[in-house]
Amino acid sequence: MPDGTAPGGPTPVVFDLDGTLVDSEPLYFEAGRRLLARYGVTDFTWERHARFIGIGTRETLEVLAREYGLDAPVEELLTRKNRLYLELARAGTTVFPQMRELVGRLAAGGHPMAVASGSSRAAIEAVLAGTGLDALLTTVVSAEEVPHGKPEPDVFLAAASRLRVEPAACVVVEDAAPGVVAARRAGMRCIAVPYVAGSADDPGFAGAGLVFPGGQREFSARTAYAWIGRADRPG
Repeated sequence: MPDGTAPGGPTPVVFDLDGTLVDSEPLYFEAGRRLLARYGVTDFTWERHARFIGIGTRETLEVLAREYGLDAPVEELLTRKNRLYLELARAGTTVFPQMRELVGRLAAGGHPMAVASGSSRAAIEAVLAGTGLDALLTTVVSAEEVPHGKPEPDVFLAAASRLRVEPAACVVVEDAAPGVVAARRAGMRCIAVPYVAGSADDPGFAGAGLVFPGGQREFSARTAYAWIGRADRPG
């Protein structure tokens, strides 16, 4: 086993960011709406945005560019959306209270932690700094830094590598089905806290070891922490 977590030591935990630790999806929707409006698209709704929750920004823009026939390089779209999002995120991003409590419990218990997100590194760092989570979550992986975003396992495998732990030792905390699929493909156990109401029956969530069907309104830091503490025990 790589250095970082000895057998039987505290379980490493890898967090998704958007919709899991922080309620940033409304900001991503607004950034996307403003971006598309600049290219003449005026009918982008929350329902259309919700299809891409859990999918990386680049992959999302590739699909939207095809669907709306945008005559712009994806790199240009990505740069503009990231700029719009950062403007919104710096104005204020909300941390889910029970998630903040879970991070605090894990830090006090000596658990290695990382953030693995489909957002740009600049966006991740801005949100963590703005919410104060950067003091405890110092290991960060952006989908920009790996070949493929979720549902491929690349960001989670990179997080384990940076923590210097085996993927199988890790628990992932996710809000979206593609992220749960990515965790399973990485060989990691997963806690699912669905962001989209009523989506807990999505087949992608079937791979999670612990699911809070009611999302954040049902999520309990105490319950999650207890489950993580049992995660490396047989059975």
